[in-house]
Amino acid sequence: MENQNENQLNIELSEEVADGIYSNLAIITHSNSEFVVDFIKVMPGVPKAKVKARVLLTPQHAKRLLAALNDNIQKFEKVHGTIKQTESVGIPLNFGGPTAQA
Repeated sequence: MENQNENQLNIELSEEVADGIYSNLAIITHSNSEFVVDFIKVMPGVPKAKVKARVLLTPQHAKRLLAALNDNIQKFEKVHGTIKQTESVGIPLNFGGPTAQA
């Protein structure tokens, strides 16, 4: 009889990582061998932001992540409705601060 544990992966999640990070901006760059995803938290009225986490992926893993995100978004929208885009795509140059004064 084949051991079923051979096909299982034991994944450990430390307390620090389990807390997660908040990100409202992701910047993705790539080379011929890897994709780099920088997760950033931009605060309103603050003209400087720091990368909070960086994830490096092979092109194959990046494509699998894209497929997994698409699948999960479809499942989410099926239950909760369409996710509305409230902002244009891109880096907010005013970082959420006022755009004009009356």
